[in-house]
Amino acid sequence: MHTIYLVAIAAEAASGALMGMRRRMDLFGLCVVGTVTALGGGTIRDLILGHYPLGWVAHPEYLAFTVGAAIVAALAARRMHRLKTVFLWLDALGLVAFTVIGCDIAASTGAKLPVVILMGMATGVFGGLLRDILCNQVPLVLRRDLYATVSLATGILYVGLLEAGVAAPAATGVAIGAGFALRLLALRYRLALPVLEADTSSFDEEAGAGH
Repeated sequence: MHTIYLVAIAAEAASGALMGMRRRMDLFGLCVVGTVTALGGGTIRDLILGHYPLGWVAHPEYLAFTVGAAIVAALAARRMHRLKTVFLWLDALGLVAFTVIGCDIAASTGAKLPVVILMGMATGVFGGLLRDILCNQVPLVLRRDLYATVSLATGILYVGLLEAGVAAPAATGVAIGAGFALRLLALRYRLALPVLEADTSSFDEEAGAGH
Protein backbone atom coordinates (compact mmCIF):
# COMPACT_ATOMS: atom_id res chain seq x y z
CA MET A 1 0.00 0.00 0.00
CA HIS A 2 2.92 2.34 0.69
CA THR A 3 4.27 1.71 -2.80
CA ILE A 4 0.84 2.44 -4.30
CA TYR A 5 0.71 5.64 -2.26
CA LEU A 6 4.05 6.82 -3.67
CA VAL A 7 2.88 6.03 -7.20
CA ALA A 8 -0.38 7.89 -6.58
CA ILE A 9 1.18 11.07 -5.20
CA ALA A 10 3.75 11.07 -8.00
CA ALA A 11 1.02 10.69 -10.62
CA GLU A 12 -1.16 13.42 -9.12
CA ALA A 13 1.79 15.77 -8.60
CA ALA A 14 2.67 15.28 -12.25
CA SER A 15 -0.92 15.94 -13.33
CA GLY A 16 -0.94 19.14 -11.29
CA ALA A 17 2.32 20.30 -12.85
CA LEU A 18 1.02 19.61 -16.36
CA MET A 19 -2.15 21.58 -15.62
CA GLY A 20 -0.02 24.42 -14.27
CA MET A 21 2.07 24.42 -17.44
CA ARG A 22 -1.08 24.77 -19.51
CA ARG A 23 -1.84 27.84 -17.40
CA ARG A 24 1.71 29.16 -17.96
CA MET A 25 2.70 29.09 -14.28
CA ASP A 26 6.30 29.51 -13.16
CA LEU A 27 8.27 26.73 -11.48
CA PHE A 28 7.10 27.69 -8.00
CA GLY A 29 3.48 27.64 -9.15
CA LEU A 30 3.94 24.20 -10.71
CA CYS A 31 5.35 22.84 -7.45
CA VAL A 32 2.51 24.34 -5.38
CA VAL A 33 -0.21 22.99 -7.66
CA GLY A 34 1.50 19.60 -7.87
CA THR A 35 1.80 19.32 -4.10
CA VAL A 36 -1.79 20.41 -3.46
CA THR A 37 -3.04 17.92 -6.05
CA ALA A 38 -1.05 15.07 -4.56
CA LEU A 39 -1.72 15.70 -0.88
CA GLY A 40 -4.98 17.69 -0.82
CA GLY A 41 -7.41 14.77 -0.96
CA GLY A 42 -5.71 12.89 1.85
CA THR A 43 -5.52 16.05 3.96
CA ILE A 44 -9.26 16.70 3.66
CA ARG A 45 -10.02 13.05 4.46
CA ASP A 46 -7.86 13.09 7.58
CA LEU A 47 -9.41 16.36 8.76
CA ILE A 48 -12.91 14.92 8.40
CA LEU A 49 -11.98 11.68 10.17
CA GLY A 50 -9.87 13.38 12.85
CA HIS A 51 -6.95 11.19 11.74
CA TYR A 52 -3.83 12.88 13.06
CA PRO A 53 -1.09 13.67 12.40
CA LEU A 54 -1.75 14.39 8.75
CA GLY A 55 0.23 12.17 6.43
CA TRP A 56 2.57 14.86 5.14
CA VAL A 57 3.04 16.28 8.65
CA ALA A 58 4.14 12.90 9.98
CA HIS A 59 6.26 12.31 6.86
CA PRO A 60 7.48 15.67 5.52
CA GLU A 61 9.59 13.80 2.98
CA TYR A 62 6.36 13.42 1.00
CA LEU A 63 6.51 17.16 0.32
CA ALA A 64 9.95 16.81 -1.24
CA PHE A 65 8.78 13.77 -3.18
CA THR A 66 5.79 15.58 -4.69
CA VAL A 67 7.86 18.66 -5.54
CA GLY A 68 10.40 16.41 -7.26
CA ALA A 69 7.68 14.62 -9.20
CA ALA A 70 6.19 17.93 -10.32
CA ILE A 71 9.58 19.21 -11.51
CA VAL A 72 10.39 15.99 -13.37
CA ALA A 73 6.96 16.03 -15.04
CA ALA A 74 7.42 19.67 -16.06
CA LEU A 75 10.85 18.99 -17.57
CA ALA A 76 9.68 15.83 -19.34
CA ALA A 77 6.58 17.58 -20.66
CA ARG A 78 8.72 19.83 -22.82
CA ARG A 79 9.51 16.76 -24.93
CA MET A 80 5.95 15.46 -25.03
CA HIS A 81 3.53 16.28 -27.82
CA ARG A 82 0.31 14.94 -26.30
CA LEU A 83 0.19 16.63 -22.91
CA LYS A 84 -3.57 16.29 -22.56
CA THR A 85 -3.46 12.51 -22.99
CA VAL A 86 -0.62 12.13 -20.49
CA PHE A 87 -2.43 14.39 -18.03
CA LEU A 88 -5.67 12.39 -18.25
CA TRP A 89 -3.88 9.05 -17.81
CA LEU A 90 -1.93 10.26 -14.78
CA ASP A 91 -5.06 11.77 -13.27
CA ALA A 92 -6.98 8.53 -13.83
CA LEU A 93 -4.26 6.51 -12.10
CA GLY A 94 -4.12 8.89 -9.16
CA LEU A 95 -7.91 8.95 -8.88
CA VAL A 96 -8.37 5.20 -8.44
CA ALA A 97 -5.19 4.61 -6.42
CA PHE A 98 -6.09 7.33 -3.93
CA THR A 99 -9.62 5.95 -3.68
CA VAL A 100 -8.31 2.57 -2.54
CA ILE A 101 -5.83 4.18 -0.15
CA GLY A 102 -8.55 6.40 1.29
CA CYS A 103 -10.80 3.40 1.91
CA ASP A 104 -7.95 1.58 3.61
CA ILE A 105 -7.11 4.47 5.94
CA ALA A 106 -10.76 5.16 6.77
CA ALA A 107 -11.27 1.48 7.61
CA SER A 108 -8.28 1.59 9.94
CA THR A 109 -10.05 4.26 12.02
CA GLY A 110 -13.02 1.96 12.62
CA ALA A 111 -15.39 3.90 10.35
CA LYS A 112 -18.50 2.14 9.07
CA LEU A 113 -18.59 0.86 5.49
CA PRO A 114 -20.57 3.77 3.93
CA VAL A 115 -18.14 6.24 5.50
CA VAL A 116 -15.18 4.16 4.34
CA ILE A 117 -16.41 4.30 0.75
CA LEU A 118 -17.19 8.03 0.90
CA MET A 119 -13.78 8.81 2.39
CA GLY A 120 -12.18 6.79 -0.39
CA MET A 121 -14.02 8.92 -2.93
CA ALA A 122 -13.06 12.11 -1.10
CA THR A 123 -9.41 11.08 -1.17
CA GLY A 124 -9.58 10.34 -4.87
CA VAL A 125 -11.53 13.41 -5.95
CA PHE A 126 -10.57 16.38 -3.80
CA GLY A 127 -6.93 16.67 -4.85
CA GLY A 128 -7.98 17.09 -8.47
CA LEU A 129 -10.78 19.44 -7.42
CA LEU A 130 -8.31 21.71 -5.63
CA ARG A 131 -5.93 21.54 -8.61
CA ASP A 132 -8.62 22.65 -11.03
CA ILE A 133 -9.76 25.48 -8.76
CA LEU A 134 -6.18 26.79 -8.42
CA CYS A 135 -5.82 26.64 -12.21
CA ASN A 136 -9.14 28.43 -12.79
CA GLN A 137 -10.50 25.37 -14.56
CA VAL A 138 -13.98 23.86 -14.33
CA PRO A 139 -13.26 20.86 -12.04
CA LEU A 140 -13.32 17.45 -13.70
CA VAL A 141 -15.63 16.22 -10.95
CA LEU A 142 -18.28 18.74 -12.05
CA ARG A 143 -18.18 17.85 -15.74
CA ARG A 144 -20.42 15.39 -17.50
CA ASP A 145 -17.92 12.55 -17.98
CA LEU A 146 -17.58 9.87 -15.31
CA TYR A 147 -15.10 10.96 -12.65
CA ALA A 148 -16.46 10.88 -9.11
CA THR A 149 -18.60 7.95 -10.25
CA VAL A 150 -15.46 6.03 -11.17
CA SER A 151 -13.99 6.74 -7.75
CA LEU A 152 -17.21 5.64 -6.04
CA ALA A 153 -17.36 2.43 -8.09
CA THR A 154 -13.71 1.69 -7.31
CA GLY A 155 -14.31 2.13 -3.59
CA ILE A 156 -17.41 -0.06 -3.61
CA LEU A 157 -15.57 -2.78 -5.54
CA TYR A 158 -12.55 -2.67 -3.20
CA VAL A 159 -14.60 -2.78 -0.01
CA GLY A 160 -16.89 -5.44 -1.46
CA LEU A 161 -13.97 -7.69 -2.35
CA LEU A 162 -12.51 -7.34 1.13
CA GLU A 163 -15.87 -8.11 2.71
CA ALA A 164 -16.12 -11.20 0.48
CA GLY A 165 -12.85 -12.50 1.94
CA VAL A 166 -10.56 -11.65 -0.97
CA ALA A 167 -6.96 -11.04 0.09
CA ALA A 168 -6.03 -7.36 0.35
CA PRO A 169 -3.31 -7.41 -2.37
CA ALA A 170 -5.67 -9.07 -4.85
CA ALA A 171 -8.55 -6.75 -3.95
CA THR A 172 -6.26 -3.75 -4.39
CA GLY A 173 -5.04 -4.88 -7.79
CA VAL A 174 -8.50 -5.72 -9.10
CA ALA A 175 -10.09 -2.48 -7.83
CA ILE A 176 -7.34 -0.23 -9.20
CA GLY A 177 -7.23 -2.07 -12.52
CA ALA A 178 -11.00 -2.02 -12.98
CA GLY A 179 -11.33 1.62 -11.91
CA PHE A 180 -8.51 2.72 -14.20
CA ALA A 181 -10.04 0.85 -17.14
CA LEU A 182 -13.47 2.35 -16.45
CA ARG A 183 -12.05 5.88 -16.37
CA LEU A 184 -10.22 5.36 -19.67
CA LEU A 185 -13.35 3.90 -21.25
CA ALA A 186 -15.34 6.90 -20.03
CA LEU A 187 -12.82 9.21 -21.68
CA ARG A 188 -12.62 7.18 -24.89
CA TYR A 189 -16.35 6.80 -25.42
CA ARG A 190 -17.49 9.95 -23.61
CA LEU A 191 -19.52 7.98 -21.09
CA ALA A 192 -21.55 10.24 -18.84
CA LEU A 193 -24.43 10.23 -16.41
CA PRO A 194 -27.73 11.56 -17.76
CA VAL A 195 -28.30 15.28 -17.42
CA LEU A 196 -31.60 16.33 -15.86
CA GLU A 197 -33.06 19.29 -17.71
CA ALA A 198 -36.07 21.46 -17.01
CA ASP A 199 -37.81 24.34 -18.68
CA THR A 200 -36.48 27.40 -16.82
CA SER A 201 -38.09 30.03 -19.05
CA SER A 202 -40.92 30.75 -16.60
CA PHE A 203 -38.44 31.07 -13.75
CA ASP A 204 -36.31 33.50 -15.77
CA GLU A 205 -39.38 35.57 -16.60
CA GLU A 206 -40.45 35.77 -12.97
CA ALA A 207 -36.93 36.68 -11.88
CA GLY A 208 -36.84 39.45 -14.49
CA ALA A 209 -40.21 40.74 -13.39
CA GLY A 210 -39.01 40.87 -9.81
CA HIS A 211 -36.25 43.27 -10.78
